[in-house]
Amino acid sequence: MRMKTNGWPVNGWTDERRRKQSESIRRWKPWAKSTGPRTGKGKTIAKQNALKHGFRSQNYRELRQMLRLQRDFVRNVRAELKHKTQTGQKRDMARHKKGNIVNGWINLDKPAGMGSTTAVAKVRRALNAQKVGHAGTLDPLATGILPIALGEATKTIPFCQDGLKTYKFSAIWGEARATDDAEGDVTETSDNRPAAEDVQAILPQFIGDIEQIPPAFSAIKIDGQRAYDLARNGEMPEMKSRPAYIESLELLETHPDKATFRCVCGKGTYMRSLARDMAKALGTVGYITDLRREAVGPFTLENAISLAKLEEIDNSSPLDSVLLPVETVLDDIPALALNEREASQLKNGQKLSFISRPDVERLQKAGFDLDTEATALALYNGKPIALVTVQGVEIQPVRVLNL
Repeated sequence: MRMKTNGWPVNGWTDERRRKQSESIRRWKPWAKSTGPRTGKGKTIAKQNALKHGFRSQNYRELRQMLRLQRDFVRNVRAELKHKTQTGQKRDMARHKKGNIVNGWINLDKPAGMGSTTAVAKVRRALNAQKVGHAGTLDPLATGILPIALGEATKTIPFCQDGLKTYKFSAIWGEARATDDAEGDVTETSDNRPAAEDVQAILPQFIGDIEQIPPAFSAIKIDGQRAYDLARNGEMPEMKSRPAYIESLELLETHPDKATFRCVCGKGTYMRSLARDMAKALGTVGYITDLRREAVGPFTLENAISLAKLEEIDNSSPLDSVLLPVETVLDDIPALALNEREASQLKNGQKLSFISRPDVERLQKAGFDLDTEATALALYNGKPIALVTVQGVEIQPVRVLNL
């Protein structure tokens, strides 16, 4: 082998030279020993971490130990969270909400002179509940049923809003008001007073699917603003006609200046507009008074509670006497019983496939048509689990109920 004058081999390194070079590298560049994956410019990840955290030389071992402890900590946290999820424990990842967890419905008999938002706030304070909402606005001058949902019941509000509503009201003949009720200013008068037989004769034209112009003082949004806000500022909004449904309209009693009615209707029907339109059909003008909502779906005056009685309940009193179950508004939709495995899948947001013959027969016995899509309430041991859609043999969770 040819040798240089310094004694080192021309074609390679001796063991002694290699040992000295390695010691020098480990002393000043501890990351050079790493054979891990490389990133840009030939730098290893270990080198980048060392430079980032300011570790050099002898501190590199401490860096690796710190990273190892950090990795183990993250693994332990993930394992603990996974265990809590599998055992049904909830992870409170959001900000802690004030109040108690209350799930169910309050069938409130709202007093006159109070708006729906104010009534909801009073119920929240009385029960110290975290989450509250109502199923249908009721005018401040009106009294009667205002269903209030608490907790998981708020997920079923649309089913309550779709139910039929029953109203009792009186129409005053001979005066028109700006708000179509007793609160507004008089805008027009008439000396015509309809007879009882005339009132009875016009009722059929207001039954069934009709077109109705909502009052200017209503909560309908126009260009992003509430109609009543525009009207109170002197800008009379242009209200467009919209469809409404009235199942029945009954004349209860008549007097020279007013008549009393009972109406069963669908959502979005305004009794103020109905009284105004009936007056026009009779050749006069009129407005509504003594409006009382007697029922909303399954909520009636028989199982209603007054606000005064509700505020008498203290925190130590049981709520079973005033709280109705979450599934109260779901009586009209079919129920589907599940086993433990199926219920667990739904609660985790997974869909079910009933492809076996026993499962298909179970769907058919429950009354489902496999050719049409249907909404159902999934139950496990009689307890609501989720609202689902059933389409063929596929069951898809829509709203999971955490009860």
